[in-house]
Amino acid sequence: MISREQFAEEMKLREHVRKAIKHVQNKRILAENRQIQEESELRSVIRQLLSETKVSDPEEAPHESTGINVLEDLLKKIIPIVEIDFKKLTTDENQRLSFRAHVLQAVKNILAPPRAIDKIGKGQGAGEVALEEEITIDVDEDDDFIDVRGETEKKPEKETEKEDFGIEGEDETGRDMAFDLFKRIEGNIVGAWDILYSDKDKELFYDYLITNLKLYFDKFEDELKTNLPEPTTPEYEEEKEAGEEEGLGGEEELGGEEDLGLGGEEEFEL
Repeated sequence: MISREQFAEEMKLREHVRKAIKHVQNKRILAENRQIQEESELRSVIRQLLSETKVSDPEEAPHESTGINVLEDLLKKIIPIVEIDFKKLTTDENQRLSFRAHVLQAVKNILAPPRAIDKIGKGQGAGEVALEEEITIDVDEDDDFIDVRGETEKKPEKETEKEDFGIEGEDETGRDMAFDLFKRIEGNIVGAWDILYSDKDKELFYDYLITNLKLYFDKFEDELKTNLPEPTTPEYEEEKEAGEEEGLGGEEELGGEEDLGLGGEEEFEL
């Protein structure tokens, strides 16, 4: 039989063992928590480094032509503006066709002088002389008259600019929208052109500017045709509704067998 003293010793020993096990478990838990915390801090540091040192997307790599790189920056600035104004013209497709034609023509016109100067610069020294010989001054008879009494009616400057900007036969709403738009993007186009000095860069810039504008106009037109509801009129909707009501009542108008003269067996007795 175990004595009281032996039992007390056994209990003390068990208590020491429990404390030791608990101490070891606590140390293990602390170590695991410390490791988790360190891993979390490491991940946070890595995420921060990745955000600060962003790896460039291969698709965003610069093109081998400076002219194309400059054009890409230009398109990022002007295309969103062009899209907004183009998609406002929803009444008639002719408005959008006019807008498109005026914008493309305006781009060509604004770049025509610097392109002509570049071509003259490639001449064999007599380019300037040849240019001067080609220049002629046409004087209108009305310009000879000096109006000192203010009787000649003068159009507002902006109205004159619009007429000069316009293309004969094109929709005027599309023209005016294109005119206001071009006033906003003209500086961007000329500024981008002025950066370029290489003939190759300039030609690529010009050709792909016109091409991309046309492609974007096609894209915007397709998006509009997909999203715009089909035009309708009150008269059409009334006729459509009346036709649907007649179709629903068709079976009742046919009547039963008696109404059609298809009686029972008695009518067919011999």
